[in-house]
Parts: sequence; C-alpha cells; structure tokens
Amino acid sequence: MSTLIHYRRPANSGNNEPSPRGKVFLVGAGPGDPDLITVKGLRCLHMADVVLYDRLVSPALLEETRPGVLRIYVGKGPQKHAMEQTDINTLLITYAQQGRIVVRLKGGDPFLFGRGGEEAEALANAGIPFEIVPGVSSSIAVPAYAGIPLTHRNYTSTVTIVTGHAGYTSPGVNWEALAQLKGTLVVLMGVKALPQFTQHLIEGGLTPDTPAAVIQEGTTAQQRIITGELATIARQASEAGLSSPALTVIGHVVNLHELLSWYEAVSSDATFNNALVV
Repeated sequence: MSTLIHYRRPANSGNNEPSPRGKVFLVGAGPGDPDLITVKGLRCLHMADVVLYDRLVSPALLEETRPGVLRIYVGKGPQKHAMEQTDINTLLITYAQQGRIVVRLKGGDPFLFGRGGEEAEALANAGIPFEIVPGVSSSIAVPAYAGIPLTHRNYTSTVTIVTGHAGYTSPGVNWEALAQLKGTLVVLMGVKALPQFTQHLIEGGLTPDTPAAVIQEGTTAQQRIITGELATIARQASEAGLSSPALTVIGHVVNLHELLSWYEAVSSDATFNNALVV
C-alpha cells in the first residue's frame, strides 16, 4: 500500500455525503510515477466525492480515493476519446452543482497541453468555485528520469516545449522558426509525426547531427530511451517499436544522457522500490 502522506477529509464534509457547496480541483497527477503527485494533489484525492481521470493517470493514485467515491474515466488516446471535452466540462459543472467535491485528475500539469484552461473557463463561466493544483509536467520529469537536463550552463539556457500531435493545429507549430532558436526543444505527443517535424527542423536550419532522444513511458518501470541524431532518430524510434506515450528531446543536452542516467539503477533496487507506490 502507499507510503504517501494521508490527509483526513474536513469534518464538515461528512463521509460520502455532498459538501454544502461544490468545488472542482483541477489536479495535475504528474507524468506516470505515482509518487510524483504533489502533496496538495494527494490531499484533494483524499477529499474527493467524484474523480474524473485521464488515460495516463497511474492506477495507484485512484486507489488513494475513499471507498464509495465515484470514479469516471474520461481519457483521450490517439484517435479515440472516451468522452468529448464539452461532455467532460458538463460533468464537472453538474457534480459541483450537486454540492460535491470534484477532482479532475489530469496527467502531467493541467495547464500544459492538458486542456485545463478550457475546463477552468467552463467552470468560471458557470460560476463554479475551482482551484488549480499544478502537477509535475512530463516535459520536465521524463527527460530528468532519462538523465537529460533541459538546461545546462555549458550547453543552453533556453527551452521550448511544443506539441507534435499531428491533429493539434490551433495554432500550428512553426518548426522552421524553432530551428533557429538553437536551444533545447521538447516535443510532446509527437511519435507519429516524428519523421515530419524532424525534417522540418532540418529544412529550417537545424543541423542533421543535432543530438536527439525519444523516451517512451518515462518515469515508469516501462521507460525506454532511444538516442541518436536529428536526421536518424525517427527511423531509430520506428525500428525500436517506440509508441505513445513518448516525448522527444532535441539539443546538445541529450549528450549527457549516458553519463547522468540514473533511473535504471534505482528502479532495479528492490529496497528502493518497496518504499514507493508502484
């Protein structure tokens, strides 16, 4: 069972009874390792009457909820949505109007490609009280678990985070302009589009031998890492069978991966693993 800190539900909220006034917490669950949820995020889970959770949320976090809590899967996968965003917004509003404490448990951070802004807008327009509970973003945590610092005084002081999702066009990504920045580039949700955007970056002026890495299921026991160069990383990832969820890191900081790789050794330590939620 979990070794995470537990909080008791406020006394005036009853057991599983609705609260006098409903409220929604938009909670970032972190990137996959359940121990990376924040203390405040965990506290919200312990208080929740209803939890709406995403596809990449660790099942261990759902077990942190109280008995009888209503748990609703609203995950989105490639070409497959359990529920449309407008329906998710409606559920959040409806349950809060019933006086319930609602947790919208989102992978990573709610405000970084997580549609948390859209949900907060819907709640604000409906007059529903809400709080944003930031989460550890996969854009930072996954490279860290791969031993890749996004900034380093000897390499770069700039980081750009974009989505590589082929269907994400509001607004579209100007890859040629990104090629001119020369810092670290982190691309989320871009495995299928990897051949296209790496080519666009090269056409924009980024040298073909720029170091690159693709990391699948980062921060979990299933983490896999492929490193190479910008010109070849798409082929390497395809040959290795890498698939979603994965992110790509492009920049000279990738060269530090071999030296700073730490997670493989730690994850094989039985003593360490027994102390974690896995």
